[in-house]
Amino acid sequence: MADLYRKSKLLRRSRVFWGSFSLWRPRLVFWCGALATGVISVGFAKLADLAQRAFAHATAATEWSFLLPLLLTPAGFALSAYLAIRFFPNSQGSGIPQAIAARHLKDEEDRGRLLSLRVAFGKIMLTVLGLLSGASIGREGPTVQVGASIMLAVARFGGMAQARGLILAGSAAGIAAAFNTPLAGIVFAIEEMSRTYEARANGFVLAAVILSGLAALGISGSYQYFGSTSVAPTDLRDWCLVLVCGIGGGALGAAFSGFALYFGQRIRRWAQPEPMKRMVLFALCCGLAIALIGVVSGGRTFGTGYAEARSAVQGEALPLLFFVEKFAAGFLSMLSGIPGGIFAPSLSVGAGLGSTVGSLLGTSVALAAVLGMAGYFAGVVQAPMTAFVIILEMTGDHDAVIPLMAVSMLGYLTSRILSREPLYHGLSRVFIAAAIRARRAAEKSADQTAPGT
Repeated sequence: MADLYRKSKLLRRSRVFWGSFSLWRPRLVFWCGALATGVISVGFAKLADLAQRAFAHATAATEWSFLLPLLLTPAGFALSAYLAIRFFPNSQGSGIPQAIAARHLKDEEDRGRLLSLRVAFGKIMLTVLGLLSGASIGREGPTVQVGASIMLAVARFGGMAQARGLILAGSAAGIAAAFNTPLAGIVFAIEEMSRTYEARANGFVLAAVILSGLAALGISGSYQYFGSTSVAPTDLRDWCLVLVCGIGGGALGAAFSGFALYFGQRIRRWAQPEPMKRMVLFALCCGLAIALIGVVSGGRTFGTGYAEARSAVQGEALPLLFFVEKFAAGFLSMLSGIPGGIFAPSLSVGAGLGSTVGSLLGTSVALAAVLGMAGYFAGVVQAPMTAFVIILEMTGDHDAVIPLMAVSMLGYLTSRILSREPLYHGLSRVFIAAAIRARRAAEKSADQTAPGT
């Protein structure tokens, strides 16, 4: 009788143990997914840097190498567009609209078309290919889609029902690890991705940002994306920068956003009869135009624009028309449909705009570049809190907190007046509509092949 009692007691303890393991399993899987997001984001960043350096080295190797982009860039764009359409559908563009769309879709299969490990792999490889070809793209938006894809896979593997919250968490972790800006990752998730505060979802966001940030810090160490600067308005001309960069940056950002939505819709309609052939041809033409802009600008418009933006933030004036050239290169890169983000190129355009304004007004180029980045970025994404926080964390310019807040709000308000629809949310509707059409087509096909029809 005593043996039977001991056996039953051991069985109960075993059940408690396995029951606790089943409770802990989703958490362990979530933690592993967040750490993986940080590690993959750092690896992605290193691959992107290597690709940019390889392109710069190839185009500067000999006296006539500067003409190499006229062949390399169009070919790279055409290949990237072909691979994206053929093997990695829904990997095109930034990746942030796909993550936003996936949060609005309720069907798991629809989400899987936009966010999956296959799409994440293609996103990384094709973004690197774009940078290797000289495209004016960034890796930060793609990192959002990669992080969201990883966390959605975590939801499936760990048997977690909070898919929308985990997509939000993966997106925030991607931004935090890409820029080393944990606060900006959280604000971006709340302001841009969800457009609302969700207590439970934001618990996931905070945990994911912490874990991915720790993984990134463990590999890359602590750093500020554009280095440390400390500039603040000291006289009336400096305060005039707030108005000019806020209103001017917001108007230019609204132009980018509005033109991207308008021409993107026109191009999709034009390509509809033969999407593969026409989009590859269009990407090739965009690549050729970007190559010409790059050759004329002396190679400054190729790649993310990080080096140019950093030099402006450190007080070195950029050419007066650099922001126009970079705007055109970034716009064509986005319009081409190849995988790649607009975060870093937008910051470069903003820094160039600020540098030009500062040079013309005779004020601090460093302060003007910082304010220009905030104003233009707020105008493009229409997310003023994200713009303010991300620029603050990337430059460490705590002396300009109030001017940064003011220029971000001015940029946002100007952009909202000129372009009512935020860029990422406007693009997300394209993916939502495509997912709905694909599901209806699949259901119709299934009905037609069903017995008795």
